[in-house]
Amino acid sequence: MTSLQQKKSNLFFFLTGLFLTNALVAEMIGTKIFSLEKTFNFPPAQIPLLGDFVLDFNLTAGVLLWPIVFITSDIINEYFGKAGVRKISLLTAFFISYAFVMIYLATQLVPADFWLHINNTDSAGNPLNINEAFSRIFLQSLGIIIGSLTAFLIGQLLDAFTFQWIRRLTGSRIIWLRATGSTLISQLIDSFVVLVIAFYVFANPRWSWEQVISVGIINYIYKFAVALLTIPLLYVMHFAIKSYLGEKASEQMAEEAAQTKFF
Repeated sequence: MTSLQQKKSNLFFFLTGLFLTNALVAEMIGTKIFSLEKTFNFPPAQIPLLGDFVLDFNLTAGVLLWPIVFITSDIINEYFGKAGVRKISLLTAFFISYAFVMIYLATQLVPADFWLHINNTDSAGNPLNINEAFSRIFLQSLGIIIGSLTAFLIGQLLDAFTFQWIRRLTGSRIIWLRATGSTLISQLIDSFVVLVIAFYVFANPRWSWEQVISVGIINYIYKFAVALLTIPLLYVMHFAIKSYLGEKASEQMAEEAAQTKFF
């Protein structure tokens, strides 16, 4: 194996690890919903949307990591093509599913008495059932799991095709346009697919269409803003890869990647 081939392999392994780790952790911490306004000491947004819904920016904690997943996906698409995105997306979906199964099995284990005893109060001295807290934190409903994985795979598929479609129109120029444009299009679909499956199809009681659309709009506004704010990080990653591979080799990889097929 030549030095360049070794560098290409190292790059793909690094990007795979970065993508997989961030996607998996995002799924694990996604059960926590936080207030974006309170986090930054802003007044509640109180945005009036469809019907009687007035919404604030209450978001899943997973949004801290999904922007890294989107950028990494675009970098993989740039240098390894749609086939590279397919491989890493299917691999990630498998390991996320595996993690959910292992977490479910862990919650079914009978807790040790001493573990319950030493963790029977919280930091304020209030009674605490640590085993129930563990289960509530880590377990997600089947609907959320199915919705999240479905939205993830659809989003990755759409992002990969949109990215290369924009690249064919613009050539190797305007990196931010194909990366950000593909993310904005794919996440428009992703934002609603997960809500429809998790909270309209599987939830009981299920959400109304007005609520699904309203929450989806709020989520997409956030993703839209983050996609624009992370453009500098995209260029930093491209610069680091060009420095690592060399400009000629990186450009050749990008041209070859543009010719790859998804299947």
